[in-house]
Amino acid sequence: MLDLQRLRLLTELHRRGTVTAVAEALSYSPSTVSHQLAALQREAGVPLFERDGRVLRLTEAAHVLVRHADVLLDRVERAEAEMAAAAGAVTGVVRISVFQTATRLLAPVLADLSARHPGLRVETRIEIDQALGALERRDCDLAVVWEDEHAPRPRPAGLAFEVLHEEHMLLVLPAGHPAAALPHADIPALESAVWAGGPPGFGHGRTIQDTCRRYGGFTPDLRHHTADEAALLTLVAAGQAVTLLPELAHPERAPGVVVRRITDPPVIRRVLTVARRASLSRPALATVRAELARAVRRDGAPDTDPP
Repeated sequence: MLDLQRLRLLTELHRRGTVTAVAEALSYSPSTVSHQLAALQREAGVPLFERDGRVLRLTEAAHVLVRHADVLLDRVERAEAEMAAAAGAVTGVVRISVFQTATRLLAPVLADLSARHPGLRVETRIEIDQALGALERRDCDLAVVWEDEHAPRPRPAGLAFEVLHEEHMLLVLPAGHPAAALPHADIPALESAVWAGGPPGFGHGRTIQDTCRRYGGFTPDLRHHTADEAALLTLVAAGQAVTLLPELAHPERAPGVVVRRITDPPVIRRVLTVARRASLSRPALATVRAELARAVRRDGAPDTDPP
């Protein structure tokens, strides 16, 4: 009989590449991981690993077992969720991977959940473009992610996506910039500007690049690479860059900057919650997801209306 926990270690080794990475992710010692993987190989009765220097590589038999292990772990998670649903109690831990700005949506919900469900523990961590990977690795139970409406995320079959919120991306300029005197965002006028944003080709940086190409016909000089809102606003206020930020970031509140809405058409991004389909019936997860959606519907869009 193959041990499920050891199968989990095998799938983690397949995803993460090294025993050390598996140990760090699961809070084990490397020797414990190695011991458990060796025990799994004995249970399987065929070679699952081969040494390549200091790296442990998976054999073809191990890859076959990984495919079956993913199905088995999914079924176990589904069974656990259905048993919890039968019991009906909203208890246990729900781990959420969330991008920085979305904490503005999540934080008010946490207080309500804590008061109404004392047996529920919600843990959060900030992820930049890694939340879906964490979800697929079972490092978290719920991911809050965003996507550009012109570049939607792939929808893997094992994950359930739900739109939580839609918002405008806003052009943020230094107060003294010539384009700040215009009533609306003029992207073509910013061809020679220095831009700040996330790394090119990923997330926020990709949105800036796509917006400049679509609205202005140029590739931006994306010189300063950070997705941290405070750092971006500091760079803009100092006159060192322009950027795009979402309404949730409330850039209009920062001193020294001017905010302009992009129109004809607007640049829209969607905020989504994502969970593994196998876990959807788990009461604790379903409650957190539903309360987050309900809070957004109740409170509406952020209170911001830049010119």
